[in-house]
Amino acid sequence: MEKLDLDIPLASVTLKGDLIVPENATGIVIFSHGSGSSRFSSRNKMVAELIQQYHIGTFLFDLLTEEEDEINENRFNIDLLSERLIATTQWLMEQESTKELPIGYFGASTGAASALRAAAHFKQKIKAVVSRGGRPDLAISDLPQVTAPTLLIVGSLDTPVITMNKMAYDTLEAPKEIKIVEAATHLFEEPGKLQEVADLAIDWYKKHLTK
Repeated sequence: MEKLDLDIPLASVTLKGDLIVPENATGIVIFSHGSGSSRFSSRNKMVAELIQQYHIGTFLFDLLTEEEDEINENRFNIDLLSERLIATTQWLMEQESTKELPIGYFGASTGAASALRAAAHFKQKIKAVVSRGGRPDLAISDLPQVTAPTLLIVGSLDTPVITMNKMAYDTLEAPKEIKIVEAATHLFEEPGKLQEVADLAIDWYKKHLTK
């Protein structure tokens, strides 16, 4: 599998992305990472590598430029991050190697809010959303517009985020599930817990993200 380092030319900035499309890919998952993270996130890269084994492509990209990322407020600017994700998704939909592939999102932490906002924007064009330790409550007003089947994954020890996810779950009108990973904290750093997240995500994509 070849990794392509891409420049994403948006209206006001050029962002960096890493695209891997396996042979006979059945879909592609766009990652929207949390605040202070990047396309080099070890957790997201691990999940991406596991997803690729099932003939699903992955696209990890930086939602902010290096200069923008130095300004802390930008990392929590859900409006800005959602706009970037929407523009990048639109760009990917027009690329020769990916334009025929069904698209899913994988959002981590605050990145889940931008993923759900983008899913609300694109409606049926987005086929599946997975949120890992996400903050879907930050996109609460957009949730009724999401049509993509949505899986919310939270660690059992991440108590405040469980509450936020249950509130979001009740607001979602799309097909939905919430999975609590036992003995896991917010970042799923405990042995084997990130693998559990990946397995749940892969099952969701195999079910909903198909040509």
